[in-house]
Amino acid sequence: MKVLVTGKNGQLGKQLQKQAPADITVIAHGRETLNIADKAQVFSVLEQVRPDVVINAAAYTAVDKAESDIEQAHAINARGPENLALACRELGIRLIHVSTDFVFDGKKSQPYQPQDVRKPLGVYGESKARGEEAIEAILPEAVIVRTAWVYDREGGNFVTTMLRLMNERDVLGVVADQIGTPTWAGTLAKSLYALATSREAKGVFHCTDAGAASWYDFAVAIYEEGKAAGLLPQDKALKVNPIATSDYPTPASRPSYSVLDKTRLVAEAGVSLGHWRKVLRSVLAS
Repeated sequence: MKVLVTGKNGQLGKQLQKQAPADITVIAHGRETLNIADKAQVFSVLEQVRPDVVINAAAYTAVDKAESDIEQAHAINARGPENLALACRELGIRLIHVSTDFVFDGKKSQPYQPQDVRKPLGVYGESKARGEEAIEAILPEAVIVRTAWVYDREGGNFVTTMLRLMNERDVLGVVADQIGTPTWAGTLAKSLYALATSREAKGVFHCTDAGAASWYDFAVAIYEEGKAAGLLPQDKALKVNPIATSDYPTPASRPSYSVLDKTRLVAEAGVSLGHWRKVLRSVLAS
């Protein structure tokens, strides 16, 4: 099987290159060789490569910046997926698209189901929701995979940011009233390949690690596991304080609850999901 991966330089794109099964050939493109917002380029590259599957890991993910960079966010997150769906439909290629918990408003108090109605709060969520809708209208047999709180050992993400700040400071305030699930980029990559090799898979799936946490819970775990893994000084005394969202205003509103229900992914793709804390421990120790 030949799989074309977009967004090769992001943390998910890198894990998709690392985690590829032996029987899958990966052709990875970054924005410099495949800008998904460029319809002509999308058609040209896909026609040239003729992959069996496209995994779209390219995205505009600067949530706060999107509030003022509306055109660019929609170009990559809405028109990009639309271009891929049009090209995949014409060329007979399967499409797997990565989306986000930000398509929901966070007003629920139980895990979001794949079929739940999209109600984004800001520009980023709106742009991702429009991308989903375009794919569903053009290529109903495509796969959409929503995820959340993605991190890896490198790159710009919550884990690497926290480890840096924990080495620099003695006190940190972290939001405690937003609940979701941390997701290792490797978990997501493995799940995407499971869906790529499942010919029956179509529609919306949710993928995160198991369990739920607040950003505060996540930060405390990073401190404890980071110390155990030797990534923080053993004699480091750090105070992590829980704060409210209102204490840390940001340009974009964030869903206060965005735990995703993974039942369909586990049942139909045979994916095994470890608890987020256990996965974090393994990633930091590696």
